[in-house]
Amino acid sequence: MTEDRDMADLSQRQRQAEELFRSGYNCSQAVIGVFCDKLGLDFDAVMKLSEGFGGGMGRMRLTCGAVSGMTMAAGALLSRGAGSGDTRAAVYSKVQELAELFKEMNGSIICAELLGLNSGEKQPSAPEARTEQYYKKRPCIRCVTDCVKIIEDNLF
Repeated sequence: MTEDRDMADLSQRQRQAEELFRSGYNCSQAVIGVFCDKLGLDFDAVMKLSEGFGGGMGRMRLTCGAVSGMTMAAGALLSRGAGSGDTRAAVYSKVQELAELFKEMNGSIICAELLGLNSGEKQPSAPEARTEQYYKKRPCIRCVTDCVKIIEDNLF
């Protein structure tokens, strides 16, 4: 169960994202991973590409990894890619819109701020053990499920 919501209130994809996160995938992977089928992307390849975005980019506590996963989903859905026409302005506009929705829900898109840490404080690169205490003290599951909801409501 997430911090302040019952699992029954979550969509199927939100529940899947929470399950991915609880099973050891990072926040970025959990968000983009539940949309691989809709985006026509290979799950294993996406897990590899998105791994470095967890913990606010390699645990540097910069842009929230869930927001990074949401950004990847927007790009995968809206971009035509290099050589196929310029979709950059539309993608950037949508990413800004989605990030603003997340910020309205959570107060920030910065991992350190979401976690109540001092920005710029050096963090160890090794992830913390995933225990019940870990889940209780972190807003990560809420951030993941919020990003999935934002994608569902604004991209599909």
